[in-house]
Amino acid sequence: MIAALLLVNLGNYLSGSAANPDTAIEVVKTAIDNFGRIDILVNNAGINMRSSTLEMNLDDWQTVLDVNLNGTLYFCKAVLPYMIDQKCGKIVNVSSTTAKTAHRNAAPSYGASKAGVNYLTMHLALEMAASNIYVNAICPGPVETDMSQQWTDEYRQEVTARIPLRKLGTPQNVADTVLFLASSMSDFITGETINVNGGTYMN
Repeated sequence: MIAALLLVNLGNYLSGSAANPDTAIEVVKTAIDNFGRIDILVNNAGINMRSSTLEMNLDDWQTVLDVNLNGTLYFCKAVLPYMIDQKCGKIVNVSSTTAKTAHRNAAPSYGASKAGVNYLTMHLALEMAASNIYVNAICPGPVETDMSQQWTDEYRQEVTARIPLRKLGTPQNVADTVLFLASSMSDFITGETINVNGGTYMN
């Protein structure tokens, strides 16, 4: 089960399932109680259960959508009333390149959930613009993570060869883009889904 984590008072964490709407309500309430406002929301909880369409268990399909798509919605709905009241806010949703192009190594549930995140991002950006709330998403491609460390050398070479920059991304590359979208540097950008994938997918 994926956990949603909030840093409170330099070291105490509140955890729960992103697939549970009560988690979002509790996390946001804790943030408001401790800090009085919420300026930035980053939706980064996500899971993937790789399988073909015919092999995929329908419970797995629902689980992936519950965490990746529904969890994003739950947290957005929980923070938006506060951001509307304060007339400002930045929301950054972590999506995936898979939302924009099919990939044989990705489950259909994962691609569908992230495509839903992209549409939700655009819809909220349009709906919330009048309240000075910016909503954007980033679409990472292949990134050096614990998951990619499990790849065989042969598969790693195949993946890298398909990337125009001929290297995998790093968590820092993704974090830097989140920082840009969460800062004043992006104050004329909303409703965008920014690719962070070394040119793997361009649009």
